[in-house]
Amino acid sequence: MPWVMAIMVALTVLAAGAALALNNVVGQAGGELAARATIQVLEPDPAARAAQTEALDAMLRRQRDVVSARIVPQAEVAELLEPWLGTGDGFDVVPLPALIDVALAGEADDSAVARLRAKIIDIAPNARIDAQSVWLAPVLSAITTLRWMAVGLILLLGFTAAAAVWLAARNALGTNRDTLEIVHLLGGSDAQIASIFQRSILVDAAIGGAVGLVLGGMALALLARQFAALDSGLVAAGGLTAGDWILLAILPLCATVIAVYTARMTVLFTLRRIL
Repeated sequence: MPWVMAIMVALTVLAAGAALALNNVVGQAGGELAARATIQVLEPDPAARAAQTEALDAMLRRQRDVVSARIVPQAEVAELLEPWLGTGDGFDVVPLPALIDVALAGEADDSAVARLRAKIIDIAPNARIDAQSVWLAPVLSAITTLRWMAVGLILLLGFTAAAAVWLAARNALGTNRDTLEIVHLLGGSDAQIASIFQRSILVDAAIGGAVGLVLGGMALALLARQFAALDSGLVAAGGLTAGDWILLAILPLCATVIAVYTARMTVLFTLRRIL
């Protein structure tokens, strides 16, 4: 039982850590992008594109509903497009659009984007504006699905741990049936017999839970280091907070409670049938 509980708790810690990290990604990314929009100046002539970009930047800074506006440097745009266009002559053949990162005072909903679009067209007819939450919505939706899958895995692992305890208790009862009959004839109650199994399961589950927590925590720390090396803003948002680690530390206690309760119910139900 200790090793079974250790494996179950370790897997549960990994699944719970993944669910909490994904929840942090959705919460932080959704909150940051809800008020942001991106303007693309698609003028092919470099001089006209630069003039339109500067004019748009000046206009945006005068708007009350715009908190900030930042012209994205061309070097940064080239770095973003490098995985698709490569480096060198590719940027000479395909003119890069000018990008302006805009932060609004409120949510970048359809009405706010439409108001800005009407003012932008007068300055840059070929420009377009998109709310950042729109193009990232499929990504956040996929992350949300993964989060619920992790929650489902946690529930499945909890059920599997309870089933393992049930089988262990049934096996112990079958092995010691003759002894239990003698104890019962000597006046031992079902509750007293069940308490013996409870103490045994409690010790095994506590030891296994502690080992599983250490193993799962080490695995999460290793994964966190690997993802941090990617240096991605979206991935960085998925770091675990102190509150998340506290929740993970509670998991072995929950597993122990489930194991003890399952053992007690299994013993009491079985004793009523065989004695």
